[in-house]
Amino acid sequence: MTIERNLKRCHSTNWVWLKLLCLTIIATLVSEHSQFDIRISEFFYSNGQWLIQKGAQPYAFIFYDGPKALLILSALYLLVILVIRYRQPSNTTAITGNRKFYKLMTRLSAREISYVLSMLVVVPSTIALLKGVTHVSCPNHLIAFGGDLPYLSLWQNMVASTPAKCFPAAHASASFSLYGLAFLPALYEYRYRIFEIVTVLGWTMGLYKMLFGDHFFSHTLVSMLLSLTIACTLAAIFFKDKSTHKALNKTLSRTKRYKTSALIKTMTLSKTDSSS
Repeated sequence: MTIERNLKRCHSTNWVWLKLLCLTIIATLVSEHSQFDIRISEFFYSNGQWLIQKGAQPYAFIFYDGPKALLILSALYLLVILVIRYRQPSNTTAITGNRKFYKLMTRLSAREISYVLSMLVVVPSTIALLKGVTHVSCPNHLIAFGGDLPYLSLWQNMVASTPAKCFPAAHASASFSLYGLAFLPALYEYRYRIFEIVTVLGWTMGLYKMLFGDHFFSHTLVSMLLSLTIACTLAAIFFKDKSTHKALNKTLSRTKRYKTSALIKTMTLSKTDSSS
C-alpha cells in the first residue's frame, strides 16, 4: 500500500542528518571569508550604493513583512488545530456531521503537526543562537562596501566579538524551516515538489537580503543546509519505528474508513438511479 510504503521510506532518513551536518560544516569552512562571497555581493553594489535600500517598499512587504506574517499565522493555525485535536473526544460522532472540518482536522496526525511546529520554532531559534555566537559582519558593515569593519574570518570575528550578527541568514531560515513538510509521512509522495518550492522561497528571501548587503551568499547557503539537517534530525526523532507504526495503523484505518464510506455512498447512489 502506498501510505505504508511512504512511512517505511522515512526510516531510511534516520542517519541522513549526520551526512547533512557534515556537509553544513564543510560548506561553512569552504565558503566563509571567501572571494566568492565578495564577488557575488559586488554584483549588488556599485557607485557606493546597494541595488535597493533597506526597508524600501514594496519590496520589504513582499519579501520580508508579508512572508514573516504568513509563517507566524501558519504556526498559530497549526497550534490551534493541535490543541483541538488533543481536546477532541475519542468518539468523533459530533464531528462526523461536518465532513470538511473532520478532514481538515485529520489530514495530518497530531505527531506530524507537532513536528512541523517544532521545525518552525527550532530552526529560527538555532539560527538566532548561532548569529549571537559567530559575530560575523554583514557585507554592508565592511569597509569594502562602505562600512567601517574589516573583512575577518569566522574565527577572527568570534575572538573579536564584533557587534555584528549576520551569520547564518535568519530571515531565509524562516522559509527553510518548511523543509519539515517534505519529511511528513502523509506528504512523503510530494517530498520533491515540497523541497523545490521551499528552496525557491528560501532563496528568494535570502536574495532580497543580499540586494542591500545584509547577507553574503554563504550565509543563506549554510542556513539552508542547517535547516535541512535540523529537519532530518527531528524527523528521525518524531517518526522513529514505534511512533511510525502507530501512525501507520491510524492512517490505514482512517483510509479504510474513508474508502468504505465512499463505497457505500456509491452503491446507494447506484441503487437509487436503478430504482428510478
